[in-house]
Amino acid sequence: MDAPLWTDTHAPELAELPQDDAREYLQRAVDEPINLLLQGPPGSGKTAAARALARDAHADPDNDLIEINVADFFGRTKTEIKNDPRFAQFLVGRSSMSKRDMINHVLKESASYASVSGDYKTVLLDNAEDVREDFQQALRRIMEQHHRTTQFIIATRQPTKLIPPIRSRCFPVPVRAPTSEETVAVLERIVEAEGVAYDADGLEFVAGYANGNLRQAILAAQTTVEDEGELTMQAAYETIGEVGLEDEIEEMLDAAEAGDFTSARKTLDDLLVDEGLDGDEVLDSVLGVARKRYQGERLARIHQLAADIEFEMQEGSSDRIHVSHLLAELGRDA
Repeated sequence: MDAPLWTDTHAPELAELPQDDAREYLQRAVDEPINLLLQGPPGSGKTAAARALARDAHADPDNDLIEINVADFFGRTKTEIKNDPRFAQFLVGRSSMSKRDMINHVLKESASYASVSGDYKTVLLDNAEDVREDFQQALRRIMEQHHRTTQFIIATRQPTKLIPPIRSRCFPVPVRAPTSEETVAVLERIVEAEGVAYDADGLEFVAGYANGNLRQAILAAQTTVEDEGELTMQAAYETIGEVGLEDEIEEMLDAAEAGDFTSARKTLDDLLVDEGLDGDEVLDSVLGVARKRYQGERLARIHQLAADIEFEMQEGSSDRIHVSHLLAELGRDA
């Protein structure tokens, strides 16, 4: 999908968030800024909600909203972090730092910078369940030091993985998966803005396919329109079976088995970040593809690897690191 993603071009305003309960909490936070803990399943709209809040709260949200995805740090090398244009300004002349110190420094500097357009700025820490406990302790101290000038929004699908001192400093805002009716309303707003033909059955078909994952629903709708020129029931039915991840998973496995770990991990990043999947969903898709392309001992080996990785993800911190381990093992086996 080469066109701009509808998830970006039709990002919701605060008043357009489908979950009315979360919307009310966030609208109150515009006038009374406090630290927030957005908790909900993948694809429910946590990141979109934080961005919508920032657009309402800040006159210059491009500068006063700082987004840090945990995968930007904890699944990357020192060189990758240092060369990221978002963080390079904080790390000039600090190449001798350990990775731990680099991360702490970027977090501290991001929180300490003065607001451009008002009294405070907002730092969004996305996918926070992947932050190791020692870094969570550092984050807690940063939150304490800069509480007067920085609002922290922490988005996670697993709030229990956060230490109590962080949870206690944030007001919890559940962001539930949208209902089918709420998803249909979002899709209708988007296709009308795009000026494409649609019918109610097409919207409902896509909403049912996504099963509460709003991001997946929007991307499925966009793919249907790009393929068929409309979002009718017939068009959705013809396209929806192709709105999957099989091509991306095949590409990732091909790269891993060829020993091209960099390309394999880039595809993995696309799945985890751009597609909004979690590690378990990627593993399920890998096994689905593996059952079509392997058999015998090779298939058994991949099932064993997946079982080990699934256990590691339950006990560990970063889905990216653990699924990357599976890709590395595939390259070793090839």
